[in-house]
Amino acid sequence: MSARGSGRRSFSISVKTKLGTLVVVSVFITTGLLLVALRTETELRFITVFSVIATLLITQFVAHGLTAPLDEMNTVAKGISHGDYTRRVRGADRRDELGDLACTINRMADDLEAVDRHRKELVANVSHELRTPIAALRAVLENVVDGVCAADPETMGTALKQTERLGRLVETLLDLSRLDNGVVPLRAHRFEVWPYLSGVLKEANLAATRRRLPSASGLHTRTDVHLHLDVSPPELTAHADAERLHQVVANLIDNAVKHSPPHGRVTVRARRGPSAESLDLEVVDEGPGIPEQERHRVFERFNRGGAPSPHGPGSDGGTGLGLAIARWAVDLHGGQIGVAESARGCRILVTLPGVHSARD
Repeated sequence: MSARGSGRRSFSISVKTKLGTLVVVSVFITTGLLLVALRTETELRFITVFSVIATLLITQFVAHGLTAPLDEMNTVAKGISHGDYTRRVRGADRRDELGDLACTINRMADDLEAVDRHRKELVANVSHELRTPIAALRAVLENVVDGVCAADPETMGTALKQTERLGRLVETLLDLSRLDNGVVPLRAHRFEVWPYLSGVLKEANLAATRRRLPSASGLHTRTDVHLHLDVSPPELTAHADAERLHQVVANLIDNAVKHSPPHGRVTVRARRGPSAESLDLEVVDEGPGIPEQERHRVFERFNRGGAPSPHGPGSDGGTGLGLAIARWAVDLHGGQIGVAESARGCRILVTLPGVHSARD
């Protein structure tokens, strides 16, 4: 127990003590009035009336102090049962059992409010992530139907890959619902970084070729931005969950492309981290960058930034979930993500810890 909690307990007065004190005070008042009656020859009936009135007044005062918090707790509990998690019980600083009960109810309301918020965020995150493979699959099928490309094995293989990814996202829905309980396992394994990131960039380029393609964060028609991959050494390997890492890279690329100037360049850079199979990943664009005072907020859910990009045609700000999803996936690995200093544009730095530090 904390020192604060111990101090509160050491000076607490229980309800039983208060009730016992009420009885003792009533007895003393009655006895005192009887002594006054004997010494002043006052009639006993008057003393009895005064004694009853005084006892009732004191009892009413004490009872109000005990029942008022219970009425408020009942009101708050009814609100919670109807889905209102914003109200709290006053009197949590009382030094008795009612104060402890008020603290418990307030903690319960906090927990239920957090669960409700996380449930809504879960639905938003899952819906958001399902859009990317559906959009890419639709782009492939539209190209085939319009005669832009033939239904050859390579094209259909790309469609199959997106369908498989869509299936994996649906299968992890229940796992995502248990995210905040820390029971979502990472399916981490060793992989080669260059071919993996090359495939992610290829999917991003394919998605951008579709007319008014819904991206992971909004609607844009950016086909003028060049995506560049820089992996050193070329044989670099890492240990991570490929599906979660795909969420990180895809969302960072999408965000960088939207805020790039016309004919800009987005660079995805990968380097070996300090520990075994760890990875340092950077996504750098040439856009207006992020003001320093906004950098701590860019990974918050539904944050779209303080101002729209003056470049980036079609940049609508998106849903504000892309970077929040990227941070969640990195946190699940036990890694770090943040906005790093850059002479030009925006530079997002991701650090994945490798074999021994990822959270299971």
